[in-house]
Amino acid sequence: MNQFQTLKSDLTKSRIINEDLPIISDGEILLKIESFAFTANNVTYGVAGDTIGYWKFFPAAQNSDNSWGCIPMWGFAEIVESNNQNLDVGERLFGYFPAADSLVLSPIKISDQSFSDGKEHRKELPPVYNNYLRLNGESDYDPSMDPIRALLFPLHITAFCLCDSLEEDQYLGASQIIIISASSKTAIGLAQGLADSKNSPKIVGLTSATNSKFVEDLGCYDEVISYDQLEKIDFLQGTVMVDMAGNREILGTLHGKLADNMLKCLTVGMTHWDNETTAEDALGQAMLRERTEFFFAPAHIQKRIGEWGHEGYAQKTNAFMSARALQSNNWMQIKKIIGLEDFTTTYKEVVAGQIKPHEGIIVKLKDD
Repeated sequence: MNQFQTLKSDLTKSRIINEDLPIISDGEILLKIESFAFTANNVTYGVAGDTIGYWKFFPAAQNSDNSWGCIPMWGFAEIVESNNQNLDVGERLFGYFPAADSLVLSPIKISDQSFSDGKEHRKELPPVYNNYLRLNGESDYDPSMDPIRALLFPLHITAFCLCDSLEEDQYLGASQIIIISASSKTAIGLAQGLADSKNSPKIVGLTSATNSKFVEDLGCYDEVISYDQLEKIDFLQGTVMVDMAGNREILGTLHGKLADNMLKCLTVGMTHWDNETTAEDALGQAMLRERTEFFFAPAHIQKRIGEWGHEGYAQKTNAFMSARALQSNNWMQIKKIIGLEDFTTTYKEVVAGQIKPHEGIIVKLKDD
């Protein structure tokens, strides 16, 4: 088994560990992981690994001092061994995996469409991450959409939850929604969803100067402003901010300029993971923390499933996801990486912020 690991204390450092395949017990299945998507969202998983528990999903091998961790990825796998009478060798799954070529699961709550992993260390973790979809159980399954699904499903589910939460709160009466890191895939899904709503406020996208044209060409933002032209923002308008980047300098500047007009700041991503606030960082300290909250999509998902039921939730999210998938054909190009060794280079680039907004990275564990 090959497993890609990240040093928890420094996301720029990684290693690949090799060890023998595990022997599965009664009721368990062994998976061969086929492919996974890698986006800036996975960097957020690493940043929030301890605070939210992302390091707990897939314990790192050969890790006696617990300094290494496996950042979770969304992707596809095939069952290659099964000691579970309800699951057959050869069946393919979609779900949450480590950046590795193998994984052992203990399926529970098995239906024709899905099951959950019942491993002891995952029982207290958010249920949405423990769910695996059985692709044989999907009547309209299209394997050609696998890359789009791995790339956009987790990001646009978050975008759906943001749109739904903001609409439920009537946008807090805001006149504008400012989306920071407007070129990120989650931001694009959010802006597209808001643009579909007749009642949403003005949608303002903030991005780097180099990404400005790309973001403008998407057509889902009412206004696009680069980080070096923040003075163009109308700071007199009631504003909700949705932050995908975690850059405290930009956040501090905006909070300070907006003051009481900053109604709420929802923090979603932390791609600027190394941008720490210090006592000397006056702009970072200017953040209005009592109006800032981390948006945790799994909590909203569980809330809506409780209110709408699984079928109602699925109908609404499927409609949202289908619309976003169609729109992605206009802007996203799939970039395939073969093997964990080549992934190491791409991983370092993404962690360093060297992300091309139009690219969607898919890592295949072996060439076709």
